[in-house]
Amino acid sequence: MMKQTFAVRCVIALGLMAALAGCARLGAQTLDMIGEWQEPTGAVLRVDHCGSQVCIWIEALSRHADAPTDIHNPDSRLRARALCGLEIGSGFTLQDAAHATDGTLYDPKTGKTYHGMMTADGGKLELRGYIGVPLFGRSQTWTRPVAPVRNCASVPVG
Repeated sequence: MMKQTFAVRCVIALGLMAALAGCARLGAQTLDMIGEWQEPTGAVLRVDHCGSQVCIWIEALSRHADAPTDIHNPDSRLRARALCGLEIGSGFTLQDAAHATDGTLYDPKTGKTYHGMMTADGGKLELRGYIGVPLFGRSQTWTRPVAPVRNCASVPVG
């Protein structure tokens, strides 16, 4: 009877260790999506938790940006707001370690807002913006910045 109890305890202990290892790995993988990402024109964006969801903010503007303000916004009252620090992605829900869905993406280059989803894969983050269903959309791939990022809040405008 004592051998059986010891064996049961060992099996339970091994099961708990495996579960904890799996949780630690899942937690580490979700960090793959979190952090700074560079989009193709050079702007750097920060993906981070915002409450229980994931959001995206502009961290550094591209040298090719039309202006440092939200000039393409359809609401004329918002056209003077700074792009630096602007939240352009909101409401994303982590589905698993590498996928976030059900968010919205604002494109300051056009002033349009889309439904969005993100997929992290190693050093790449694929964003898909769409209207209605993901089939009717466009994807963009972001990569990790190769050099330290100068936050646009610390860079003089002009």
